Amino acid sequence: MFCYQCEQTYRSDHANGCATSRGVCGKDAQTADLQDLLIHELKGIACYAKRARELGSVDNTVGGFLLYGLFTTLTNVNFNAARFTALLQEAATLRERTQQRCTAAAQQQGVAVGPLAAPAHFVPASELGQLLQQAPQAAITVGLQEVGEDVVGLRALILYGLKGVAAYAHHARMLGQESDEVYAGVEATLALLAAEPTDADQLLEEALALGRLNLKVMELLDAGNTGSFGAPQPTQVRLTPVIGKAILVSGHDLADLAALLEQTAGMGINIYTHGEMLPAHSYPELHKYPHLVGNYGGAWQDQQQEFAAFPGPILMTSNCIIEPQPRYRQRIFTTGPVGWPGVRHLENHNFSPLIQAAQALPGFTTVPEQEEQITIGFGRSAVLGVADSVIEAVKAGAIRHFFLVGGCDGAAPGRNYYTDFVRQTPQDTVVLTLGCNKYRFNREPLGSIGEIPRLLDMGQCNDSYSAIKVATALAEAFECDLNELPLSLVVSWFEQKAAAVLLTLLALGIRNIRLGPSLPAFITPTVLERLTAAFGLRPITSAEADLAAALGRSAA
Repeated sequence: MFCYQCEQTYRSDHANGCATSRGVCGKDAQTADLQDLLIHELKGIACYAKRARELGSVDNTVGGFLLYGLFTTLTNVNFNAARFTALLQEAATLRERTQQRCTAAAQQQGVAVGPLAAPAHFVPASELGQLLQQAPQAAITVGLQEVGEDVVGLRALILYGLKGVAAYAHHARMLGQESDEVYAGVEATLALLAAEPTDADQLLEEALALGRLNLKVMELLDAGNTGSFGAPQPTQVRLTPVIGKAILVSGHDLADLAALLEQTAGMGINIYTHGEMLPAHSYPELHKYPHLVGNYGGAWQDQQQEFAAFPGPILMTSNCIIEPQPRYRQRIFTTGPVGWPGVRHLENHNFSPLIQAAQALPGFTTVPEQEEQITIGFGRSAVLGVADSVIEAVKAGAIRHFFLVGGCDGAAPGRNYYTDFVRQTPQDTVVLTLGCNKYRFNREPLGSIGEIPRLLDMGQCNDSYSAIKVATALAEAFECDLNELPLSLVVSWFEQKAAAVLLTLLALGIRNIRLGPSLPAFITPTVLERLTAAFGLRPITSAEADLAAALGRSAA
């Protein structure tokens, strides 16, 4: 195996990337190789789907499979080799069907189908051992010696960004939001990668084009969330449990949570959110359920301790699973693209086994005397609803600067930077946050500026569209460019959704983003130099120095 798609990847002075029998994330070499093969097959399907679309034959069920397949290969999503073996065979069937559709469309118009890139002609073996023998041809590092690490790194940037785009688009699709433009863009990007382009300028432009596509995807996801569950509203969320039976829901998928809330209504089972599900409480159509009682625990990397202590079953939606420990392995369930060997997987929102487990387990029998709460729900409608007050506060000098401190959390050293940074922000500044990075500081007592809280939690990483719309609205109000706003972006990344959002920010021309806690291993020094020259992208340094630079003063 070789993988360097996430922030936790192995690093040394000589090489970066997990190239052992087991990656840092817990993914074994067999699963990693099968994931590479699945990506290879998806490229082949996309070659035919793109050509068929050009010939006027469109089947967006193919696009849905591409989204789902890509999503399963994200970091901390699916570790089940058997699921990938099945997906490979399903992909082969779909490729054949798409090829036939493409051929028929070409014959009808009297034109040729091809030529198409090699993945279009790949035939996966039917036996696991033979599949693993095929894996080297699908590795991310194929052609490294011929084209060099910069080209391979740029291809990786596009692929990993595309995985993030696919994850967001899959969430939107589950809420009824689809787009021909998005499906065509995903097909075109996969077909481009299948052709193994070598021009660095072309690859960089394609990466930015992918960022623009992701903006459309995030708009769809925003429409799906708000259309299904209402616009987020400022909401107090309980952080301490209550007496009673309990289910914990982690991951990102609001549609899964909504289905579970409906199925457990009136049953005397309390539902708790975990990790990136915290923002669910701010949506009116989810908050209306009285048995959605609070949030338990923090970010994804703490789940092994927190899940072990939780006295009920756990539902893992979308992504962020890590190896279930013996203390809770028999009471954790997966759904959607998530998978772990030996863990029960629930399909089609059939949560009966999960509910039965909750009824059989004790739930909370004792709770802390002191209740703790935090306030969330400052999505774009809430922030723009007080935009006049914000603008007046800026003009009056009450608000000097805005910081967007958000992104993914993780276990690697250096993430205390974000806590230190927020703690040191001056009292005349406002901190916007989204993503699970917020758990580093969302209990900090930052206070308010007038009626405006100094910490505004805008939601999940899935809600990046809200932050972009707020920044755009402020720029319009002040009649200035986005880069002229008193706004600094300090972003933490971990996996491929963050790569997609970063590409969107760069595609919008946003400059001087601070990225950490370490730069992606697939971004080579040469590529970083280009990104720095074009966009001012740079790694974080120290909280003191970066804060001083943002505010235009000396760190001393």
